[in-house]
Amino acid sequence: MNLFTKLKLFAHVMRWRLKWEKYDLHYPSPVKDNPKFMTAWEAVKMIPDGAIMGTSGIGGNQPCSLMYWAIRDRFKQEGHPRDVTLVNIGGQGGRGKVPGTVEELAVEGLNTRLVVSHTETFKKQLQLAQEGKLEIQCTLFGALTFALRAQGEGQEYIINDTGAGTFVDPRVGPGTRVCPPDAPQYVEITEDGRFKYWLPPVDTAVFSAPAADRKGNIYFKNCSFIGESYSLAKAVRRHNGQTIVNVGLIVEEGYDDEFLPAELVDAIVYWPETEQAVTVKHRKYWDFFTPNSTLPIDEGLARTRYINSILRIMSERVPADEALARLGTRVFVDNARKGDHVDIGIGHPEQVARLLHESGAMKDLNMINESGAFGGVAAPGIFFGAAINPDTIVPSVQAFDRMYNRLDWVILGALEVDSDGNVNVSNRGEGPINHVGPGGFIDLCTCADNILFCCSWGDQTQIDVHDNEVRVVKPGKVKFMDRVMEITFNGQEGLKHGKNVFYITHLCAFHLTERGMELIYVMPGVDIQKDIIDACDMKVVMPEKGAPKIVDKDIVTGKNFHFELRD
Repeated sequence: MNLFTKLKLFAHVMRWRLKWEKYDLHYPSPVKDNPKFMTAWEAVKMIPDGAIMGTSGIGGNQPCSLMYWAIRDRFKQEGHPRDVTLVNIGGQGGRGKVPGTVEELAVEGLNTRLVVSHTETFKKQLQLAQEGKLEIQCTLFGALTFALRAQGEGQEYIINDTGAGTFVDPRVGPGTRVCPPDAPQYVEITEDGRFKYWLPPVDTAVFSAPAADRKGNIYFKNCSFIGESYSLAKAVRRHNGQTIVNVGLIVEEGYDDEFLPAELVDAIVYWPETEQAVTVKHRKYWDFFTPNSTLPIDEGLARTRYINSILRIMSERVPADEALARLGTRVFVDNARKGDHVDIGIGHPEQVARLLHESGAMKDLNMINESGAFGGVAAPGIFFGAAINPDTIVPSVQAFDRMYNRLDWVILGALEVDSDGNVNVSNRGEGPINHVGPGGFIDLCTCADNILFCCSWGDQTQIDVHDNEVRVVKPGKVKFMDRVMEITFNGQEGLKHGKNVFYITHLCAFHLTERGMELIYVMPGVDIQKDIIDACDMKVVMPEKGAPKIVDKDIVTGKNFHFELRD
């Protein structure tokens, strides 16, 4: 990416930053002869007190900022709508920093219940919950998408086998309720030991979309994410409720072959500042987030990474992180095959994705994203959920249909790992304020035949790479322990179902076996006894035959690092 492009992108972000809290709730609709078209202020008056309101979006994709501001401002002026239950799938808060997210609804008395799969980005809602002013229900991404579709089909719940041995299993953990402790339970164990997931009936939908025609049909052409838009509209119609759609373009009928028909839409709010993704307006959409891209993948990746660097969203990577990514990639390619179906998560796994792309190996894989973007390369940081040059974008529920049918690999991060191979990604500590939630993690681990966890060795750990070796300067708080705080992946359940599970760190790699966590790779320069066995409470087992393999120097340095997928 050249200097001129960087300057343009920097100016693009600065313009967005200067205007990020400017909005017009009375922006007039250009369509005068259709009563479904109205201002944001008029539309929010359709939302009743006690509404069960569903919205769609993941990360920085498909924000519906104008409507969130409208709901908040109306509540502050008139006291309505109040006691709203918010159902959101994809963790679309602003971490207490960015305005125009679902956190705008975190006002005492306005939002009194939150139903999500990922809580960490909703800092303001978590604070309300910490103060005892908000109920939080945390369930699974897949279960939410399936339950919303079921509601649209007239069913009250879904039944599947996902969640055994994890926190969402009431026999093991708290189930779906985060707080208060006497809140209802949205998961039950059936007589035959399966899981029954349900949601309160959604009667209001508020989401954004790229465009509408003058008849009121909604189009998702050139979006970065479709999410639950179709399922929400159908569920709301079943419950005789109201669907409100915020669009950024008015187009001619037939703008695209697929659309949400006008009969499922009750109100349309046009606002030219409506975003495709954070900082990007629909009226000036970025085509590399769509299947119609004219930009090379490398250029799209460079631009999204640069945006993230300006916003300081992504952690700065150091040489030890690069070595971790190369070790994870090596373990993956040694066990994967061309044609495998693969989903890659956020954080350290993104660096594995980068290496697979740069090597060309990704072209021999079927890349899947639970958000619904298939093909291309997963977009990083704040754009997570979108893809760069995807082949197609489908609703999230269809993505989970596909993954439950086949998912060969998933590459994920971890907060804690224990002696039984259990992983915690859903809870950082006591109280709602430290809750994270699983997102699609439990669904993905259930679907995948092979799981690769990539995580740092510890918090506040200092690791240097020097003279082709890895050295622990400061051990910090090691993430590998005897028992995790909360189980988001159950290692013994994984073994029972024949899963192949690996754990990649800055210092070494483990393979989950019936004997325990077997140390299979060690970085050169690492003292196995002092730096690994004595440094962590996790029980480490050695290979039955021989010693752990010392990692080749190309993984540490990157020099002449090369790999190929097998047929």
